[in-house]
Amino acid sequence: QKKKQQSRTRAWRQAARTSPGPDRRGPSPTDSRSAGGTRGPFLRKKKKLMFTTRGDLRARSAQEGDKVSRSIQTRLVHMTDKLDDPFDSVAPPIYQTATFNQPGATDFGPYDYSRSGNPTRTLLENQMADIENADGAFAFASGMAAIATVMRLVKPGESVLAGNDIYGGTQRFLGKIAPNKQGLHVRHVDMTKVDEVRAALEEGAAEGNAPVKLVLIESPTNPRLEVCDIAAISAVAKEHGAVVCVDNSIMAPIFQRPIDLGADISMTSATKFIAGHSDVTGGILSVVGKDLCDEIYFHQNAEGNMMSPFECWLALRGLKTMALRMEKQAENAARIAAFLEAHPMVKRVNYAGLASHPNSALHASQASSGGSIISFETGSVEASRRIVEDTKLFKITVSFGSVTSLISMPCYMSHASVPAEIRRERGLVDDLVRISAGIESIEDLIGDLEQAFAGAEKAVAAGAQ
Repeated sequence: QKKKQQSRTRAWRQAARTSPGPDRRGPSPTDSRSAGGTRGPFLRKKKKLMFTTRGDLRARSAQEGDKVSRSIQTRLVHMTDKLDDPFDSVAPPIYQTATFNQPGATDFGPYDYSRSGNPTRTLLENQMADIENADGAFAFASGMAAIATVMRLVKPGESVLAGNDIYGGTQRFLGKIAPNKQGLHVRHVDMTKVDEVRAALEEGAAEGNAPVKLVLIESPTNPRLEVCDIAAISAVAKEHGAVVCVDNSIMAPIFQRPIDLGADISMTSATKFIAGHSDVTGGILSVVGKDLCDEIYFHQNAEGNMMSPFECWLALRGLKTMALRMEKQAENAARIAAFLEAHPMVKRVNYAGLASHPNSALHASQASSGGSIISFETGSVEASRRIVEDTKLFKITVSFGSVTSLISMPCYMSHASVPAEIRRERGLVDDLVRISAGIESIEDLIGDLEQAFAGAEKAVAAGAQ
């Protein structure tokens, strides 16, 4: 007898295909247009699941050596779940397929169409849920695809509350799409001040105002590396019935786990540290709560913005070395930050791991490392430009989190879509330089920065004469 096909991560996924979550309308379980397109009244007929939920894992942990209590470094290498591979390959197989043959015309296996689910994607989602201590995880085609799906949780007429210092792509969505295409109210506050967050939530709760249903947090923020109190903001948001989503791309679950701090959703760009080699575009939502998982999966399936099997496979491979890479990158970043802080051309250094950071103690209380992202100001756009362009080992890119060291001027690159007046209002200066430390020799990296600074200093001096 042939072995049963592997199922998706959770039994509720089948129901979630046609259930858009609480208080949402969607097709009925007998709608022939649901899920892959032809399931109709047979949608809920499903084989016994072989993948497990976090609750199942906790229940069986005592019988299997308490796997879920192992360190995150070990859990990254040894996946909680495995495919039913007859050859027991060390590397998981990739299911690069769009569709799956079914047992019969009215009898369906656990997978039918890769938009709705794919075994390779299931492995990635299960592992991310495991290391994030979430109830479910969902892999998307990009970080912005993941954030756009989170925005679906908010109905027209309701409000989204976000910080002042956020990723440029998120700001573009909140500034142009959310209010103009989705009918949402968007408000920005200084997320480093919990009192401002509380005041905005209370104002939204007042009669006649648009209630805040979603709070978006970044900590540390991109690109000024401000630190927000995730636990305190999550607690206040829940008092007002708002969902909390943390963009955790800069720290990733190696250094910070927002769900443990009270967040409902942790968003991590797989493009960054998860894959780690600048060869994948993806985003992952790790989610707490069945209803929220149902709703996120409904939109992922209905809108088809999932991560492809091949990129899921690359992300799975990247996870195995993520801890090693990030620890080395953070070690290099700390050395670079100290070098920058001592350099006479540098006016300000933003790095959560520095004792001089205004919220270093708060960051240390919720994260285990300063991370590998640094930004600094020179006071001169021309000096900053020369530093960026004169480096030899640092690639000039809009992203971060690669094994290769990266450098950029955010106002002209990743945050160029943020209007200049808003940048000025929020303290995002044009001369700001952002560095993403890679895994190269720290002596080589600092030597490269030294020569770039020396060249920039000469060029600026010559230009002033």
